Amino acid sequence: ELMTGYTMLRNGGVGNGGQPWVLRWSSRIRLTWLSFTLFIILVFFPLIAHYYLTTIDDADDAGKRIFGPRTGNELCEVKHVQDLCRIRESVSEELLQLEAKRQELNSEIAKLNLKIEACKKSIENAKQDLLQLKNVISQTEHSYKELMAQNQPKLSLPIRLLPDKDDVTFPLPKSNRNCRLHNCFDYSRCPLTSGFPVYVYNSDDYPFGSFLDPLIKQAFEATVRTNVYVTENANIACVYIILVGEMQEPVMPKPTELEQQLHSLPYWRTDGHNHLIINLSRKSETQNFIYNISTGRAMIAQSTFYDAQYRPGFDIVISPLVHAMSEPNFLEIPPQVPVKRKYLFSFQGEKIESLRSSLQEVRSFEEEIEGNAPADYDDRIITTLKAVQDSKLDFVLVEFTCKNQPKASLPTEWALCGERDDRLELLKLSTFALIITPGDIHLVISSGCAMRLFEALEVGAIPVVLGEQVQLPYNDVIRWNEAALIIPKPRITEVHFLLRSISDNDLLAMRRQGRFLWETYFSTSDNVFSTVLAIIRTRIQIPAAPIREETAVEIPHRSGKAAGTDPNMADNGDLDLGPVETEPPYASPKYLRNFTLTAMDIYRNWNSAPGPFHLFPYTPFDPVLPSEAKFLGSGTGFRPIGGGAGGSGKEFQAALGGNVPREQFTVVMLTYEREEVLMNSLERLNGLPYLNKVVVVWNSPKLPSEDLLWPDIGVPIMV
Repeated sequence: ELMTGYTMLRNGGVGNGGQPWVLRWSSRIRLTWLSFTLFIILVFFPLIAHYYLTTIDDADDAGKRIFGPRTGNELCEVKHVQDLCRIRESVSEELLQLEAKRQELNSEIAKLNLKIEACKKSIENAKQDLLQLKNVISQTEHSYKELMAQNQPKLSLPIRLLPDKDDVTFPLPKSNRNCRLHNCFDYSRCPLTSGFPVYVYNSDDYPFGSFLDPLIKQAFEATVRTNVYVTENANIACVYIILVGEMQEPVMPKPTELEQQLHSLPYWRTDGHNHLIINLSRKSETQNFIYNISTGRAMIAQSTFYDAQYRPGFDIVISPLVHAMSEPNFLEIPPQVPVKRKYLFSFQGEKIESLRSSLQEVRSFEEEIEGNAPADYDDRIITTLKAVQDSKLDFVLVEFTCKNQPKASLPTEWALCGERDDRLELLKLSTFALIITPGDIHLVISSGCAMRLFEALEVGAIPVVLGEQVQLPYNDVIRWNEAALIIPKPRITEVHFLLRSISDNDLLAMRRQGRFLWETYFSTSDNVFSTVLAIIRTRIQIPAAPIREETAVEIPHRSGKAAGTDPNMADNGDLDLGPVETEPPYASPKYLRNFTLTAMDIYRNWNSAPGPFHLFPYTPFDPVLPSEAKFLGSGTGFRPIGGGAGGSGKEFQAALGGNVPREQFTVVMLTYEREEVLMNSLERLNGLPYLNKVVVVWNSPKLPSEDLLWPDIGVPIMV
């Protein structure tokens, strides 16, 4: 009925005749009721729920009632909630205890890890200590063996054999012309270990001494006083030297008188064996007065020889003594570059006397080829050189007639023209200097040719010697083909082509070698005398005397704190520098190769200072050096490293079967006021294996700072 009425109201009162106002009234009542119901639900219900929820937790006893009396089921629910709360509290306590145990276990694990790391480090340290102990034991054993070896000499000195009598006679050669070392020299007076003592006669004690050139005698005496081989004890001397020239003209002793004076020398011993007669030349004119004197078995050293007089391997061709009492002025020597100079070649000279006159019939080339060669090629040389000069292909200067009076000369020898200064000025402008040998084939060498050679080498003009039969100074020990051109006279027509075909590099190399030869063997009286002694000493295979030790001025310095590099823990990457030496610096063994070098390498010539087998008064090899010298990183140094075996240390010695002595090396550093860089470089040397010492060459006139602290690298630092 209600639904029916409601339906009717919606249909506008159909069936009851309803009115429209009734419908409007019922709609307002419905909306008001709905709004009031929603307000009650939205306001009062949350308030009731909030009150209940806030008071249920505050009920302490079972008798408290919220909404009236509770039933038994409600009491069970409250007890269940309380049990859950107690369980939560218990679980929380257990979780806290577990967290505490976890933290305790973590701390114990950390302590154990620290102990493990400490054990590992101690194991590594123990390994290092063990390795170091092994090295110490090995080095101690090696040192013990070395000390035992020192008690057993490696080599005993040979017995010195001296003749029982001073007048002992040797088997006489057929003639003095056949004299050589094996039949005219007494080796028993020159043992290998004698040191090559040389006794020099005082010329003033003999009559011929008053005829000597004062400058030559004074220069010779000054040289003798400073030479290391000269001794005043004639009884132990190996070689006896007497100066007989250059004589002053025109007053000269007769040949018979000079011969008697020589034979009356106190140590002449009937035939003059082991004697050396020196005839120095200061001028171009030659005095070969010894040619007519019987010198027995004495050796002769001079600048002029005839073939009947010269004994190869026994006599010595020496250079003239131009700078007798004065050192050459090196500031006036021209530079070696440019290579080519104004004149391709030059020659000035005049021939006083020839073997065949230019007026005689000139033989044709065909006649000479048939075997009848002319005795003198000088006429053809003159014609050819004049043709080259007239061709104007190159600037050349040849003069065959002196403007002034020519110097005195031997027959068939080209005399020098002008003064020495004028000749040097021309040679300074010449690339090559022609030297025409005497036409006499029996004249082996003349003082004039030696003077031309001396002047050419002095100013850097490359000598061109026309005549292959000539014996240049010190020819048996100097490789003259490295500094000069020696051309046979028949090739005079090819000389111009040959000189133009030489490259600049070869010209410079020859000029440099010529300068080296001149400075080392020709320039001063000391060099000439020392070269003569070196030739004799090398021929009889006696080692050179060591260089005199000169103590360097050491700069005092203070050592600071030790360098921070740990030698055992240094990280060198893949580079193994070897173990660190734990013992004091090891001294090098004695140098024992002097005899080997003297016997094997008879002579060599280099563009640097000669060694013990070179023609030089001293050797750079000291038989007892405190340590080896080596430039760091180069592997080469002042003297052969490791005896030439190429290594260092006792490990390398063991690798070669123990035949190479153990050695260390010295670092040499050159510095110039770069103190910070120097200190850093020195610190990096700390712990370097096989290091003996460090030598710092302070290359500055200003001394290092007094407050500069030098690092302590475990080895001496010498400044």
